[in-house]
Amino acid sequence: MTAPAYGPPYGPTPPPPPAPPTEGSGGGVLMDWRAIITAQDRNRLDRIDEAWSRALDQARRSEGSGDLLSVGALIDPDAALENPAPPPGAYRCRTVKLGHQGTTGLGFVVYGWFDCEISRTPQGLRLIKVTGSQRPSGLLFPEDDLGLVFLGSMALGDEPRARSYGTNDERDFAARVERIGRQRWRLVIPYPEVESTLDLIELVPAS
Repeated sequence: MTAPAYGPPYGPTPPPPPAPPTEGSGGGVLMDWRAIITAQDRNRLDRIDEAWSRALDQARRSEGSGDLLSVGALIDPDAALENPAPPPGAYRCRTVKLGHQGTTGLGFVVYGWFDCEISRTPQGLRLIKVTGSQRPSGLLFPEDDLGLVFLGSMALGDEPRARSYGTNDERDFAARVERIGRQRWRLVIPYPEVESTLDLIELVPAS
C-alpha cells in the first residue's frame, strides 16, 4: 500500500472553548489524570510513539478495509494543533483501526460514522459515544498545549452505559485527545485491548 497523503491545510485556529470549572468556581474540582490512571493504561500512553510507528508500518504492509487515503491528517502522528479541547456539543464520530495484534491480520479498518456528544460537567469535559455497538464514555483531562488525556470505559451491545473508569481492565482505555483541523479532533488509543495496534476516533461537529 502507498503511504497515505495527508490532508489539506488545517485552516485558522478557532478560539479555545471556555475553561472547565475549577476549585472555587462553584462547579467542582478538576482531577489530575495521573492520580486515576491504571498502571496498564499509563504504560500504553508512555508507548504512544512506538504504537504510531508500528501501526503505520503494519497499515502500509497489509491489506485493509475501507479508504485509508481519504482520512488525511487523521493518520499523521504530527498533526496536533494548539487549543486541543473540543467545545461541548453534538458530534459525528468514526473509528479507524491501524495495525494488528499477532503476526497476521488486517492492516487497517475504516468504520462508518456514529453519534457522539461532549458535555461540560463539574469534573470537566465528558465524551460519550451515543450510538453503535461499542460506546466509550469518559472524561477529558488537561495535559499540555497540544493535547488532553481521555480516561474512559466501554459499553457493549445493549448495555445502558459504560462503567466508571478503573472498574474493569478489559473495558478501560486511555487516549490522547488532539485537534487536527479547524473543527476536527481525534482520540489516539495506543495498544487497545483487542484487534489493532492503534485506534483513532475522529470527531467533527454534527452540524
